[in-house]
Amino acid sequence: MIQRKVIVWSIIMAIGGFLFGFDTAVISGAEKAIQLYWSLDAKLHGLTISIAIIGTVFGALFGRIPADALGRRKTLMIIAFIFLFSSLGTALATNWYLFMALRFLGGLAIGASSVTAPIYISEISPAKSRGRLVILFQLNIVFGILIAFVSNYLIGLLAQNLHDSWRYMLGVMSVPSLAFLLLLRLVPESPRWLILHTSNHDEPKRILKVINPEGYEQDYATIISSNAEDAKDEGGEHIFTKRHQFPAMLAILFAFFNQVSGINAIMYYAPRIFEMTGFSENDSRLSTTYLGIINFIFTMLAIKFIDSTGRRKLMLIGSFGLIFTLGLVSYSFFTKNFGGYYVTGSLVCFMAFFAFSQGAVIWVFISEIFPNQVRAKGQTLGSFTHWVMAALITFSFPYFAEKVGGGYTFLFFTVMMILQLIFVWKVMPETKGKSLEQIEHTLIMH
Repeated sequence: MIQRKVIVWSIIMAIGGFLFGFDTAVISGAEKAIQLYWSLDAKLHGLTISIAIIGTVFGALFGRIPADALGRRKTLMIIAFIFLFSSLGTALATNWYLFMALRFLGGLAIGASSVTAPIYISEISPAKSRGRLVILFQLNIVFGILIAFVSNYLIGLLAQNLHDSWRYMLGVMSVPSLAFLLLLRLVPESPRWLILHTSNHDEPKRILKVINPEGYEQDYATIISSNAEDAKDEGGEHIFTKRHQFPAMLAILFAFFNQVSGINAIMYYAPRIFEMTGFSENDSRLSTTYLGIINFIFTMLAIKFIDSTGRRKLMLIGSFGLIFTLGLVSYSFFTKNFGGYYVTGSLVCFMAFFAFSQGAVIWVFISEIFPNQVRAKGQTLGSFTHWVMAALITFSFPYFAEKVGGGYTFLFFTVMMILQLIFVWKVMPETKGKSLEQIEHTLIMH
């Protein structure tokens, strides 16, 4: 049974995921208005929309530095403040360069949260329920995406009575940002971080006792033993060593395949994709909201299965589904068969399979495959790869959709998911039900 306090701590930390998702998706409803407001050509528009993703790359790359030096909790408090400042600033900006700087700053917060929050939750979670708790971060990401889509739709309906409605779309995020900042005061620091970085272990023992009242002494002994083993290893604190090469390869490939599914292109440009099939602007926004709802529902469903069925089986199911649905979308564009909401249905099914597999598993899997001493660096490696690919896909999607068409663009995503299926089938290990230290031993011996 999961202790109630652990659930509360995990939910609070997962609000970072909500802000991550909201900030990622909210721009989809504002991007056309922003292009008109500053009279941007296609290249500058692509840069404006992808600048937050570029910031996210740097946030993911450097987010582990404060996470290791200051602790997981303090780092997330800084992230919450940046989210608050960025959301208010972009809503009020009248200068394009200032707007770009503030969106970049918000991207830094997204990237850093994608490193720090999953690490924290994985480090306070009992082995048997770690998947369900870490997936709360992803659940909050998709909940944030859903609320952003709903918010954009409602503000869009009121646009006739609102001047520069896109400003309201971006400014709304200041409310959950402030709530996150205040609620973080209620959670303790990660016990594994405290054991690794402090000499007095009374506090981490107290936290471990809350997490696992009956077995906390064994947990403490295992963590100490694992840390001592890592310390003996030459270069044990470096990510690119023979000892860590297999988990590093897993993190890179997992994050790479997450983005070449086309998920961020669909999230950022969903209204535009639907308009390419002949939908009106309002119908496009409404269809985008359906994607958000399905994303949320199937992430909730994944919570039920991730610890019982396992990470690998979810990925196998999802890979087959993504190949099929992306193939249907590609076929629709090649044949111009857009009738009967054909593309909408295919993308809704795509979102269901993605949420049940890649979307649910990525932050759980990457957060648990690295040893304590390099967990932040390993999470950084996975997040950095994820966001570099997200930036490339987001920046290039409008160009390729215009130049080669939706058929070839979605065909590329389909082929990438075939390669993902091979990776999951042949390479990906199962991690369900194992302690972080057991996983470490298994992967290092691989």
